[in-house]
Amino acid sequence: MSERARLALFVVTGGIAAGLNIGSRWLLGYFVSYEVSIGIAFLIGMTTAFFLARIFVFEPVAGDAHWQFVRFSLVNAIALVQVWLVSVCLARVVFPAIGFVWQPELVAHVIGVISPIASSYVLHKRFSFRGPAETSDCIVGRSRLP
Repeated sequence: MSERARLALFVVTGGIAAGLNIGSRWLLGYFVSYEVSIGIAFLIGMTTAFFLARIFVFEPVAGDAHWQFVRFSLVNAIALVQVWLVSVCLARVVFPAIGFVWQPELVAHVIGVISPIASSYVLHKRFSFRGPAETSDCIVGRSRLP
């Protein structure tokens, strides 16, 4: 598969997961605070994204789903911090300061969810969905990239 096609599939599958993330955040907002709902919804979206990416985007390594999910989760922990900071800062600081009042939490969350697309793609490609030998090479600094 070409790199362009892989990136396009990553964006499409990520869009599906983002839709679940945003929709579940909206529903959870009826029961928990905005800040808490972002974290819970992120876990729902992340799990969906993992399975979609493993099936449709990156080539799975046989028997390695558990460790791929662990690596995927580590990458997404970084993304969660970014999503949470962008979402909360926009909704609680930036939007009130500029007088933006139309669905500020929804708009802030959509922007937050979109913000880590490029970094997530690169990290998932080079770390999350690599085989065990390739990942250990990556971790100890012996990159096999051309």
